[in-house]
Amino acid sequence: MRVHLVDGTYELFRQHFGSARGGDAGPRAATIGVLSSTLALLDDGATHVGVASDHVIESFRNDLWPGYKTSEGMLPELLEQIPVLEDALEAMGVTVWAMVDHEADDALGAAAQVAAADERVEQVLIVTPDKDLGQCVVGQRVVQFDRRKREIIDHDAVVEKFGVPPASIPDYLALVGDTADGFPGLAGWGAKSASAVLARYGHIEDIPDHAGQWDVPGLRGAPKLAATLAEQRDLALLFRRIATVDTSVEVGTVDDWRWAGPTARFATVAEGLGAPELAGRAERLAGSAG
Repeated sequence: MRVHLVDGTYELFRQHFGSARGGDAGPRAATIGVLSSTLALLDDGATHVGVASDHVIESFRNDLWPGYKTSEGMLPELLEQIPVLEDALEAMGVTVWAMVDHEADDALGAAAQVAAADERVEQVLIVTPDKDLGQCVVGQRVVQFDRRKREIIDHDAVVEKFGVPPASIPDYLALVGDTADGFPGLAGWGAKSASAVLARYGHIEDIPDHAGQWDVPGLRGAPKLAATLAEQRDLALLFRRIATVDTSVEVGTVDDWRWAGPTARFATVAEGLGAPELAGRAERLAGSAG
C-alpha cells in the first residue's frame, strides 16, 4: 500500500488562489476545491489518506520567537474556511489532524514516521511542496508529492534543490531564515553559503568557530560568516528548533487512515456547501472500492 499525507492548509490556499478564485466563486469555493481534489486523489487509487490542517495558525513556536507567523493579515475568507474544511473532510470519511498547539507540518511528519515504520507500506507520499517537509524525506520511501507539478521530491531531489540532504534542512533554514514563517536566519548567510558549509559539516553544532578551521574551498566571505555564527550560534540553534518538525504529535496508526467511504451526514454537508454532487462522487468511489 501507499500512504498519502495531505497538507490541508496548503491545499486550501492553493484552491483559493487557483481555480476557486473566479469571479463567480462562492464563499466556500476553496473548501469545495479541496474536497474535490481529495476525491480525485482517492479516484487515482489512494486508499490510506490523512489530512493535516492548522486549526489555529499560532503554535508553540510563537512562544519561542516573537516574530513567528500568526493569523494576522490572513484573508478572513480563508481563516473561516479552515474549520469548515475540517468538518467536511471528516464527514467525507477522511482522517483529519486539526492542529492547535502544533502545526500541520508536525502532524504530517509524525504520520510519515509512523507509516515508514509499517512494513506493509511501500511508499509514503507527503502531499505538499513545502520546503520544511523536505527534512522528512527518506530515500524514495518517504517522498514529497507536488500535485500541481505532478512531481515527486525524493532524497536526491532535496539535495539537488538545497545542496544538503534532508537531515540538514532544519539547519539550512535556521541559517538562511524563512520569511514565510517569520524568522530571519543569520545576517550574511544565504542559500549558497549555507548549503556549502552544511554539505561539509551537516549540522550547526559541528561547524567550527573559526573560518581557518573550515574545509569549504572557494567559499567567499568565510571569516565574516564564521564570526557571525560564533556570536549567534545559540540563536541559530533556536531557529533550528523552530524549523524542526515535531514528530511527537499523536496521529494514530496506518489502519486508522484507510478511507471506507463517506459518513451518513456527508450528503447534508455537501448540500450546505452548495456542492451536492460531491456526495454522489464519494458514494460511487466507495462502491467501486468495494
